[in-house]
Amino acid sequence: MSNTDFMLAVEDLTVSFDGFKAIDKLTLYVDRDELRVIIGPNGAGKTTLLDLVCGKTRATGGSIKFVNREMTGLPEYQIVRAGIGRKFQTPSIYENLSVFQNLAVSFPRGRGVFGALAFKTDAEVRQRVSDVAAEIGLSEALEREAAQLSHGQKQWLEIGMLLMQEPQLLMLDEPIAGMSVREREQTAELLKRISRGRAVIVIEHDMDFVREIADKVTVMHQGKILAEGSMDQVQNDPRVIDVYLGH
Repeated sequence: MSNTDFMLAVEDLTVSFDGFKAIDKLTLYVDRDELRVIIGPNGAGKTTLLDLVCGKTRATGGSIKFVNREMTGLPEYQIVRAGIGRKFQTPSIYENLSVFQNLAVSFPRGRGVFGALAFKTDAEVRQRVSDVAAEIGLSEALEREAAQLSHGQKQWLEIGMLLMQEPQLLMLDEPIAGMSVREREQTAELLKRISRGRAVIVIEHDMDFVREIADKVTVMHQGKILAEGSMDQVQNDPRVIDVYLGH
């Protein structure tokens, strides 16, 4: 299989901070329609990997190709425009705006010099907001102020804000932290839904949740990939048990 077939092809990726290799010659391939979960002990380099893919951190060496286009060295906004969306651990929503407004200002045309709210909310934007709200389960909450949403709903809203930009690759850092059991179930369904037609990468610690959502699991350790495969495969891998699951 050549590179061209993968949505994301990371090869020999390295980043050093003061001589410490946080990511060390890492190679990772992710397909379209795939929900990939990355697990590993703290300090394994999981968040750093996402930082590199979204351009927040610059690689020291190696290559990140997205739909066959080299991303290393591009500024963050160009990477977003290319179709990569990233959600961090703390939700960054506009608390004082309604759910509808949060989604509308995230529509690509909504950003620009004249301020996010200056553009006309036309039929196209309304339709997109309506579609995304249905996808994230917030159709009934469009008029609500974002501050009134539950913790889980705020997380979904933020995923929705990314979906407004129609990313081809979505990366989420610990999306279920602090959620209720029911919200976690709904998030699992949501993640499976949104991975259709795009690639989704999730960093997660909760093994039950990983088992429920992952098409494939990548285990990182000390900036490298230790193992990769189904949840059953990695859970029974002696190296993984040794460095991660055994603790």
